[in-house]
Amino acid sequence: MARSISYITGSQLLSLKRRPNIAIVDVRDDERSYDGHIAGSLHYASDTFSDKIPNLVQQVKGKDTLVFHCALSQVRGPSCARRLINYLEEVKEETGIKSVLVLERGFNGWESSGRPVCRCNSIPCKGENTQEAASITS
Repeated sequence: MARSISYITGSQLLSLKRRPNIAIVDVRDDERSYDGHIAGSLHYASDTFSDKIPNLVQQVKGKDTLVFHCALSQVRGPSCARRLINYLEEVKEETGIKSVLVLERGFNGWESSGRPVCRCNSIPCKGENTQEAASITS
């Protein structure tokens, strides 16, 4: 298990996200329900993340790459990614998770770059209400 956290760009994630071995973990709190989310992402709010890590590990069985994000991926996303790594090192259980990444610029950067955003209320998200975000021109 890698001890360091690497970052992934929105473009890199867009090209990888259809692979079955990747899980996207949204650690935003209430804003997920009204701002939308990346289609297919799992929701584990940062304020209860530590208590739910065992649930997350079960839910991502078969995935070897986890990509965390919050709104900007400056605090909550990286800190939850670090908590997961620490948990995995403590339990020493083989989970198959090889990479823990953080999405650069978070959900806000994803959406402002015109990447697809889902507005469904399904848990877990099935990506049924996905639309391209409006592109911002410079």
